[in-house]
Amino acid sequence: MTYQIALGVEYDGTQFSGSQSQAGRRTVQSVLETALSRVADEEVRIGFAGRTDSGVHATHQVGCFRTNAKRADSAWIRGANTYLPEDVVVHSCHEVDMDFDPRRSSKWRRYLYVYGEQDVLPAIGRNLATWVNDSLDVVRMHEQSQCLLGEHDFSSFRAAQCQSISPRRCIHAISITRWDELVVLDVVANAYLLRMVRNIAGALLAISRGQVSDLAELLKNRDRRLAPPTARSDGLYLCQIAYEDYPFLSAFRIPPLLSSKAELPVLSPTDFIDVRPEI
Repeated sequence: MTYQIALGVEYDGTQFSGSQSQAGRRTVQSVLETALSRVADEEVRIGFAGRTDSGVHATHQVGCFRTNAKRADSAWIRGANTYLPEDVVVHSCHEVDMDFDPRRSSKWRRYLYVYGEQDVLPAIGRNLATWVNDSLDVVRMHEQSQCLLGEHDFSSFRAAQCQSISPRRCIHAISITRWDELVVLDVVANAYLLRMVRNIAGALLAISRGQVSDLAELLKNRDRRLAPPTARSDGLYLCQIAYEDYPFLSAFRIPPLLSSKAELPVLSPTDFIDVRPEI
């Protein structure tokens, strides 16, 4: 009998060349497949809800694999974590229907981008936020970000290597908040273009510094060449993926760097209209 298993996965992306397998490179997929294959005593292939770039973190990535091995949920978790390196952890496990697809079954995805204000780059946590030595104008960043709400052509925030069919995406919610020395960009969208959140984060940083005056104009231009540089990967976290039929896979997990400070809204998978783009 074949089973389909979905996992909730957390990882520090610093030492990974992204989530998806790449020949000759260390990826989250490759280390997970090695660990899970040992637990299943057979070869395992895993697919993710979404790709993350080199250096990008996740507190709640969703992966899915099929296996002939029958194990308790707790056994998959304990077994995988026994064989995984310290920068990847499986924190949840559930058997799902065979027609479940971690990418196509999702309604929306939530990312946090964390900026940190420090005069000197910290020794601890330097790869867990994007550190700047100036004070960010959070009010202006938030106000300017609101033009991105709704469905738009996001070509101005699309990496040149993006292979998506359409540049149109729908941002359901976006906000900028301050928590002491940390500033958090919170974005919820139906799907994302390649490096879309990092490009938005870079543009908002330029807005704060007065290097860009109008984010709406930048969006209207639909030209990535006219936009500010891409923000670093260090501050980006995949934190929630919404599945209407699988609420137990839809948990919102706040990055440890923020957990003692931030009070971010808890969202239900049904909070937003289901707008599915051609991806």
